[in-house]
Amino acid sequence: MAKAVRPAAPPRAPAALHAAPDDQSPEQALGALGYTDTEAAVYCELLRAAPSTGYRLAHAIGKAPANVYQALAALSQKGAVLVEDREARSYRATPPEELLAMLQQSFEGKSAEARAALESLYAPVADDRLYQLATVRQVYGRAEAMIERAAEVLLFDLFPTPFARLRPYLERAVARGVRVAGVVYEDVLDCGFVTAVSPGGAPVAERWPGLQLGLVVDAREHLKALLSRDEAQVRHGVWSDSSYLACLEHNGLACEIWVSLAPSATATGTFSLFAIYPPGLRDLLGPRTPEVTAGGPS
Repeated sequence: MAKAVRPAAPPRAPAALHAAPDDQSPEQALGALGYTDTEAAVYCELLRAAPSTGYRLAHAIGKAPANVYQALAALSQKGAVLVEDREARSYRATPPEELLAMLQQSFEGKSAEARAALESLYAPVADDRLYQLATVRQVYGRAEAMIERAAEVLLFDLFPTPFARLRPYLERAVARGVRVAGVVYEDVLDCGFVTAVSPGGAPVAERWPGLQLGLVVDAREHLKALLSRDEAQVRHGVWSDSSYLACLEHNGLACEIWVSLAPSATATGTFSLFAIYPPGLRDLLGPRTPEVTAGGPS
C-alpha cells in the first residue's frame, strides 16, 4: 500500500503584515511613497524576517534574484536597508520611523526647491472666470489658501464640519488684523470673530443635501462648495477671482449676517460693502472719494 504523502504548503505570497487603513497593505503604502513593487516587497519582507540574504528574499517574495538584488541596491541608496559588511551579505530593514523621517526630510527639501522653481514661472492674473473645484482636497486647499491671503476682510458661510476644519485658519487671520465674520449653524463659543447663527440653524444643516462651505475674501475672490456628508466627494464646487462676483457674494453674506444678528448686534453694519470699501470694490470703482455736501467735502 502506497504511503500517503502530505501535500506541500503553497509558497508564501508577499501579503501584508497587518491590514492598513482603507485595506491598504504595507507594500501598497510604501509604493505610494515612490517605491517600486519589488522594492516595497523586499523592504516589507525584511521587516518580517531579518536579517536575510538576497537569495532567501527572492525565494520568500517569489521574485527573480537579479531583480531582488537590484531592488536591494536601490533600497541601500535610499537608506531603507542596512547591508552586512561581509562577503556573503545579509540585509536588514531600516526601522520604519527612521525611514519615514528621512523621507519627510527629503520631501521637504525637494518641495522647497520645486516651489522656488515653479514660483519663478508663475505670474498671477485675475481673469474674472468661474472655475470648478473637483476634489475635497482641492476645495479645502483653496479655502485655506484664501484665508491665508486675506488682507482686510473675510466673510464666510460654513456648516459645522467645515467650520471646525477651517477655524484655526480663521483665528490666525484675526490675529493678523483681518476682520472676520460669518454665518454658522450652531452656537460657537470662545470665538475671536463675529459669528451669526443662521435662523434655520441645525435643522437646515441636517436637511441640506451635503456640507456647505462658502468664503469671500477681500471682496476679490470667492468660493462656494457643497461636499458629501462623508467628505468623500464634491457635489458642487466653484471658485472665482472676479471682483464683481466677489463683491456680490460679500454683499449677500453681509446682509445675511445682519439679518441673523439683528436686532441685538450693533457692529453688523461695519461689514456692509460700501461701509468698509474692501479691496475688490476698490478694484471695481477706484479709491473712495470724499462725499460732497452743501458745505464742501465731508
